[in-house]
Amino acid sequence: MSFQLPELPYSYDALEPHFDAMTMEIHHSKHHAAYTNNLNTALEGQGIDQTIEEILASLNNLPVDIQTAVRNNGGGFYNHSLFWKGLSPDGGGNPSGALAEAIESTFGSFEAMKEAFNKAAATRFGSGWAWLTVSGGKLEISSTPNQDSPISEGKQPIIMLDVWEHAYYLKYQNRRPDYIQAFWEIVNWEEANRRFESFK
Repeated sequence: MSFQLPELPYSYDALEPHFDAMTMEIHHSKHHAAYTNNLNTALEGQGIDQTIEEILASLNNLPVDIQTAVRNNGGGFYNHSLFWKGLSPDGGGNPSGALAEAIESTFGSFEAMKEAFNKAAATRFGSGWAWLTVSGGKLEISSTPNQDSPISEGKQPIIMLDVWEHAYYLKYQNRRPDYIQAFWEIVNWEEANRRFESFK
């Protein structure tokens, strides 16, 4: 099986002014493309015919000599594929439906959830991701280093934010908190709710 770089569901400039077009183009056509190509190279000749979700959920079943490459590049491929779908030019605002109810019951309020998510994103040292996930029917917030994915820990991603510097440095330089705030203006709550409904 060969993995393909997914097309963005919007143009590179569609998330302006929150995420700039140049960053989006480089992020997708260079960084995400490199993860895709490197994942395919790592899996070449292995006879593995699984989805990326199945691969990342059972990394220990892979040959030892490719586990690190697949964790890094498979995670990069998968995390970014989710990330693009989790953003929308028509996003922002507040969650609704079952996800909104779960956020309220778990965190007390949407604002409290945002505060916890922002902290996870802001305090991730170096490169990584912040996540709202569902595990065992319960929502939780976490962060992972590098391209590690919560799916490898049995958790299903609902919303996610890339906090690698390549995701924001052209526009926000060292102002990661400003980038995190911009994220809330373009979160695709429709996609987040769909994911939550499918995993709860």
